[in-house]
Amino acid sequence: MKTPFVTLEQVEELVKEYPTPFHLYDEKGIRENARKLKEAFSWNKGFREYFAVKATPNPFLLKILQEEGCGTDCSSMTELMMSEALGFQNKDIMFSSNVTPEEEYVKAKELGAFINLDDFTHIEFLERTCGIPETIFCRYNPGGFFKLGTDIMDNPGDAKYGFTKEQLIEGFKILKSKGVKNFGIHSFLASNTVTNEYYPMLAKVLFELAVEVKEKTGADIKYINLSGGVGIPYKPDQEGNDIMEIGIGVKKAFEEILVPNGMGDVSIFTELGRFMLAPYGCLVTKVIHQKHIYKEYIGVDACAVNLMRPAIYGAYHHISVLGKEDAACDFKYDVTGSLCENNDKFAIDRMLPKINIGDYLVIHDTGAHGFAMGYNYNGKLKSAEVLLKEDGSAQLIRRKETPEDYFATFDFCDILKDVKY
Repeated sequence: MKTPFVTLEQVEELVKEYPTPFHLYDEKGIRENARKLKEAFSWNKGFREYFAVKATPNPFLLKILQEEGCGTDCSSMTELMMSEALGFQNKDIMFSSNVTPEEEYVKAKELGAFINLDDFTHIEFLERTCGIPETIFCRYNPGGFFKLGTDIMDNPGDAKYGFTKEQLIEGFKILKSKGVKNFGIHSFLASNTVTNEYYPMLAKVLFELAVEVKEKTGADIKYINLSGGVGIPYKPDQEGNDIMEIGIGVKKAFEEILVPNGMGDVSIFTELGRFMLAPYGCLVTKVIHQKHIYKEYIGVDACAVNLMRPAIYGAYHHISVLGKEDAACDFKYDVTGSLCENNDKFAIDRMLPKINIGDYLVIHDTGAHGFAMGYNYNGKLKSAEVLLKEDGSAQLIRRKETPEDYFATFDFCDILKDVKY
């Protein structure tokens, strides 16, 4: 059973000022989760979380994470600019990009960010573009399939990211000859894992790799970045990760592999996005239509523009009908938006309480890769983002888009200036 962090009474007050749909975030939950992650890795004196900005690029939320000691993981120019504007600087920023334009490397170098190279050919590209810094990370791709138990399988060999092991070893030799003094290794093998075994297994792979690379290159490996991949239980019957157990598992691998090889001072980094924020955000939407044809449809005022994961992945997001949390789920519905696409559905054949027009729905776990993936198909406008603060008050942290925003990039804006809407 998933319980919303907001009540019907709270939403009825919120909508007086912020009409649906809107994304709502829970400040208390965000802060508590960040502190728990930090505690789980407190055994490593250099540990730091670099929040994946792409998951939830909102400056108010980044500021909360900054206050909790997190850095930012950026993948584009605008994410670097946002981090800079918020006061993240130097080693507060990890720049992990691929197919990277010159100007983005230049910006990252100007900021003094950690640069994480995605490809062997980027060594020469970076040197020609802006020069090679004294500290550099390289992303490792082990190839083949990554399998963990019966549930987790991914295919690094089909991913566009990273160096092969041979390229990594040769790359470290080249970078060392060009003046690099401090090295980091980064890898990402699987997405949204709901198991306490993923990070420890990834850590073992990277720790053993670090020992081998150090032996073969003499590189001083200061950092190992476990990246993201620790997921959340989107379905109510799933058991979530225990970050404390995960921290213990990584510590065990650290003490078994790195410490005996004289690498006990290596700092561990993470780049979590979904784990950090997804459960602490939801999409609040209002039922505006019902349709009775071959199936029963519930039409809401949100659509895939506001949350596209169900449309593109068939991803499950739990839905609560506010005020009916304890009611029997004995009605089967498709919950849909208004786009001219049949995949614009938040749920298909979902058992829910009886829904009436005017009911408010909470679509859970949208705090990461929710608003961030929005778009403007059908001329739809992105919704507002609202923060439910620790003291119970609400703060608008991104206003909803307006038609003026949508038209602003057209050269013929003057033609539209007198249009009424």
